[in-house]
Amino acid sequence: MRGKYVTETLQPDKGGIARAAQILSAGGLVAVPTETVYGLAARADSDKAVARIYQAKGRPTFNPLIVHVGTLQHARSFGEFVPEAERLAELYWPGPLTLVLQSLSETRLASAVTAGLDTVAIRIPAHQVMRALLSNVDFPLAAPSANRSGFISPTTAAHVLTSLDGRIDAVIDAGACAAGLESTIVAVRDNGRTDVLRPGPIELGAATTNSTIEAPGQLASHYSPGKPIRLEATAIAKDEFCIGFGSSLGDCNLSSAGDMKEAASRLYGCLHDAARSDKPRIAVVPIPEEGIGMAINDRLRRAATPPG
Repeated sequence: MRGKYVTETLQPDKGGIARAAQILSAGGLVAVPTETVYGLAARADSDKAVARIYQAKGRPTFNPLIVHVGTLQHARSFGEFVPEAERLAELYWPGPLTLVLQSLSETRLASAVTAGLDTVAIRIPAHQVMRALLSNVDFPLAAPSANRSGFISPTTAAHVLTSLDGRIDAVIDAGACAAGLESTIVAVRDNGRTDVLRPGPIELGAATTNSTIEAPGQLASHYSPGKPIRLEATAIAKDEFCIGFGSSLGDCNLSSAGDMKEAASRLYGCLHDAARSDKPRIAVVPIPEEGIGMAINDRLRRAATPPG
């Protein structure tokens, strides 16, 4: 245990979910599994609880959070669902899609959730454990990725504890996340136009270039393993940890079969392996820029960008 708190590891059963709900109700922090990555959950209607998310992660306060709810009816109480938003929700929820919508005037959300913006990011997750947890509480959950800000996102409970052990109250260990990449984020404008703010498991096109931070995952430097990363590598130096793909095996291979969904699910695991390696640098072989490959390369480019 490192830090102020004794971090409990909870089982993904009725007892573990009940304990997590108890902690959250009291304003605590629980790392929870989703189909994308593990999220660091707190009740989204409490200023003190949400402030603990920012404190535990070391997250900049201008970076908004995603509100997780269990039903479309609940989601409609936070954002304006124009027809295009309704269409996307019907198509992809529950699932790894976050909608950024015009915020309603009376949402009772903690002010830090929206980081001062007039929009709100909302998602209905599909993971059975997260859905069970949402059904056991009567408030929405704010839940960014359960890691220190700027570092590699977690796809296992062990990844969570790597950076947050002793900084949060509990983690529900439900094994590895299936998708392995954070949700696709789409802003739905009042006129029905959509902008992809962050590519992800749901393939809705390339991200819109925008210098304004409207949603998580838009910082230029993010997902860092703490070592220099060289992308599009075709030759590997002896001091480089190689992340391979397809026939380029490497020290950790995203998918020897060249399966892009498998590559997405293994990306953060390989970056965690690279971070633990005694090799001081990381090289990543070329990843096709197509389909979910756009999301993989988006994460890799941000991981390779030095902070500052």
